[in-house]
Amino acid sequence: MNEQRSLTGAILKAKCPKCRKGNLFPASVFSFRKLSQINQCCPNCGVELVPEPDFYYGAMYISYALSVALFINVMIVLNYVFDDPDLMVYIVSVVFFNIALLPIMLRYSKVLYLYGMGKISYEPNLK
Repeated sequence: MNEQRSLTGAILKAKCPKCRKGNLFPASVFSFRKLSQINQCCPNCGVELVPEPDFYYGAMYISYALSVALFINVMIVLNYVFDDPDLMVYIVSVVFFNIALLPIMLRYSKVLYLYGMGKISYEPNLK
């Protein structure tokens, strides 16, 4: 019996865009040595996850957009919670949250880039 896997769930779990079952990354997000390493092929269906050399350089734009969005959100929250704090509070907060969320932003920028630009279609009939 074939079950449909949701696109949102596959993106959030960093699964293969073709089968939505295989992991895109060989290690967990907390493995800092293999943080940006992605599998060459899907361990489940075997689709090529690196379509061309240096494919994931484009993910830097998504990572930058996520970082800017984080910066803006931290600024808004600080303005509402602390009613216009000192400049150092802004700087320390933005740097802290960018460093703390860096592993997640790096990974999801690659996932979003692969899903958006990888030209890999979902096939629900795969094993």
